[in-house]
Amino acid sequence: MRPFQVFVPWLLFVSLSIAGSVPLSSVKRTTNIPIVQNRFIIEFSSADDIPQRRELGTRRPHDILYDTLKKRAAGFHVDKEFDSKGLFVGAAVTLQDVAAIVDSPGVTAIRPVQKIQGPKPINPTVVSGPSDPAVPPDTESTHIMTGVDKLHAEGVTGKGIKIGMLDCGTTHHHPHYFYTGIDYNHPLLGGAFGPGNKVIGGFDLVGDAYDGSNTPIPDPDPLDQCNGHGTHVAGIIGANPGNEFNISGVAYEASLSSYRVFGCTGFVTDDILVDALLRGVQDGQDILTLSLGGADGWTESSSAVVASRIAATGKVVTIAAGNDGASGSWYSSSPGNGVNVISVASVDNTAVSLQSILVNGVQHDPIVYFSFLALPVNGPLPIFATSSDTTVADDACNPLPDNTPDLSQFLVVVRRGTCTFVQKLTNVAAKGGRVALIYDNGNGFDAIDVGDFTAALIQAADGEFLVQQFAAGAPITVTFPQTGGIVNFPNPTGGLISSFSSYGPSNDFFFKPAVAAPGGSVLSTLPLPLGAFGVESGTSMATPFVAGSAALLFQVKGRSSSVGRAARTLFETTAQRVPSGLTDGDPLQTVTQQGAGLINVHNAIRSKTVVTPGELILNDTVHFQGTHVITIHNTGSDTKTYKVSHIPAGTAETVQSKSISPNVGPVPLNTHAASVALSQTSFTLHPGEVTAIVATISLPKNVDRTTFPVFSGFIVIESDTESLHVTYVGLGASLKDKQVVDNTDVFFGVPLPAILDAGGNVQEDATNYTFVNGDVPTLLFRLVFGTPMLRIDLVDPDIDFKPTLKTRELDVHIPHFFLPHHVGGSFAEVPTVGLIAEVDWITRNNEDPTDNGFITLTLDTATFSNGTNIQNGTYRFLLRALRVTGNPSRQEDFESWLSPIVGVVA
Repeated sequence: MRPFQVFVPWLLFVSLSIAGSVPLSSVKRTTNIPIVQNRFIIEFSSADDIPQRRELGTRRPHDILYDTLKKRAAGFHVDKEFDSKGLFVGAAVTLQDVAAIVDSPGVTAIRPVQKIQGPKPINPTVVSGPSDPAVPPDTESTHIMTGVDKLHAEGVTGKGIKIGMLDCGTTHHHPHYFYTGIDYNHPLLGGAFGPGNKVIGGFDLVGDAYDGSNTPIPDPDPLDQCNGHGTHVAGIIGANPGNEFNISGVAYEASLSSYRVFGCTGFVTDDILVDALLRGVQDGQDILTLSLGGADGWTESSSAVVASRIAATGKVVTIAAGNDGASGSWYSSSPGNGVNVISVASVDNTAVSLQSILVNGVQHDPIVYFSFLALPVNGPLPIFATSSDTTVADDACNPLPDNTPDLSQFLVVVRRGTCTFVQKLTNVAAKGGRVALIYDNGNGFDAIDVGDFTAALIQAADGEFLVQQFAAGAPITVTFPQTGGIVNFPNPTGGLISSFSSYGPSNDFFFKPAVAAPGGSVLSTLPLPLGAFGVESGTSMATPFVAGSAALLFQVKGRSSSVGRAARTLFETTAQRVPSGLTDGDPLQTVTQQGAGLINVHNAIRSKTVVTPGELILNDTVHFQGTHVITIHNTGSDTKTYKVSHIPAGTAETVQSKSISPNVGPVPLNTHAASVALSQTSFTLHPGEVTAIVATISLPKNVDRTTFPVFSGFIVIESDTESLHVTYVGLGASLKDKQVVDNTDVFFGVPLPAILDAGGNVQEDATNYTFVNGDVPTLLFRLVFGTPMLRIDLVDPDIDFKPTLKTRELDVHIPHFFLPHHVGGSFAEVPTVGLIAEVDWITRNNEDPTDNGFITLTLDTATFSNGTNIQNGTYRFLLRALRVTGNPSRQEDFESWLSPIVGVVA
């Protein structure tokens, strides 16, 4: 068994950067990769597998294994223990040389302790008072979208079901709420904490001061006095009805428990998540929901593995798919990558809460402007239009005329078109303008980029009205209400997958996400000091919606493990397929972003047909499995005739054609679909009867394999009263053909990988390093796809080895060095001097400048990963990345790069 990840003593930095324009001087050498150095989660096998099992007596398996581990690994320290038989037995430990314990008897897995940042809501908006109707007066749009309103009308409200939320606990008294927390003092959440209340229990696993890098201070009360995202999450599940906003939770009679896993700042380590998950099981939760996660790409992290095992026992586990839609495909999130969990994507609400202005001096309805937050404008303002022509194409694209008055006390009205919004606003600002509204020219009413200016978009008719009033000299003014100005507006992207929702699949080709739920522009509760109600967006909002839906399912079907295990399939097969756009002819959205579709909770619970399985994973072209059996069971009391058909989704071009770089979101789709042959296309089932059909799915034709096209679609089973489907996904290329390491000069303007010297310059020739005062080498590289194993070794400078990626340097030795006899081993048939770092199951880097753009590894000290010293001499770094599905014992399955010669003079 090899370790999951090993890095010591390297420092790894994942930086934020912009492709093609990043100066090398900006590359800092600080540890910022989402893994805690020298900390691991070790999983133990059962006591029966331990050679010393006869000696156990009253001793625990942990203690027997600790004895062995301490003999092998100096400085071994136990940080946390886990002892949940059937789910996870092991410990979180700190140790220097993880390789020393890899083959220890009774150790089945070693995984690094990962860092997971706190979730941040997208476009958070606080609303207040009954004059802020953020939802229609009849019922909530999100409930109508998913059939929850019908179940509530039937009296199905989640009563008797226990839901555990892994968040930041319970919150109030602080003006920021960008992480998680639940204010149990909120009247819609019961107003109190403990047995007999809505929030019946929980636990604080970390304490206020915890930031991920320090020691947690647990306590029984999950009160969080610094955050509040969890209050929004809790309201989506359990807000009591009968309030001025007419909102209610999906399962408002369910019992909630809060497991606080974040402090006031920073991140959480996944040993804390494992502890919280196991505690939730111990406390008897029926459902566990986690509105958190981080881009990971694999199903192998400790929290993902434990969450998956819990789900396999019949607990429902819902986890956010992530908000990295801009990063493109193959960017799934963990712990939502857990094989058996329900990873949840986000759909935009059909209604969106926008701001409005009041028109004074003439009778006119409030004018809606596209902003979730009120523009910070005080007092009534008169109107100034930069053009009285409402058909002008290039309004304010050029500097305004010299006779333009000082615009500082006006609301400036400008028509959209020709140039950028920022250019228009820059010209307005040159005449003193501070506030502007841009009216649409037919391109669509949506959010626009206004830079740092105070401005927003309004609809064409409203802009034309204001211009006409200005041209007529009407004495009107407008006012920007700071509260009470929210109006409910049909969302132009309502019912579509939210642009921020992450794309799968996982790198090991699991079906991620599983389903989607409303997560874009959702009104729910906030901590009382923050205004009590607010609108937020994110897969963090969609995830508790599915958790509440599972509570309704349990209430109707019964709290059994069989119902829990069937929940994901029920939600998948009864979901609503989501298009990629609202124009006729737009293909269905790729399954890698919508999963099986938008859940319909009423159909999942009341359907009289059960279809299994919910998903078909076809794999890549090398491992293709195109033939699958689908079972249909008529559970109703009436005879039903069914028709079976195939509806393809758009095929996702996940990589730029004839390139190695991913396509960023929105990922382009094409209509090259798979073909499907069905053994039956119609049949009749009497009550209680079951039949099986065989679906044979063939690869799409005429696809560009260099785009690594992910094709997907639905096998639809319909009767006169019901429509269900089975979702499939496959890859029209070989995963093993996908290049992992970026060897282009696109990102920095210099070819990668590269070695940076002490001055931050690219090392071109052989160079000595003294390891004094920062005179150290730094390896700089990027990954354009995930890899099961990334390994960096020191090798002999004269090694007889041909790397797959080009080496920069002319083959020049450092002349005054005596080359010592290098004593080492070998890995994958290549002789090495010693291991510097190994990073297993790592995701790719991001093209987005706001995310992890590249990786640097700085050798701060002249030591190998096990802490032993590197002898003075000359070496090369050998970087190797295993391609997906590759064999780690075969060198030809690795991409490889040899550095210029590095001299160690320590």
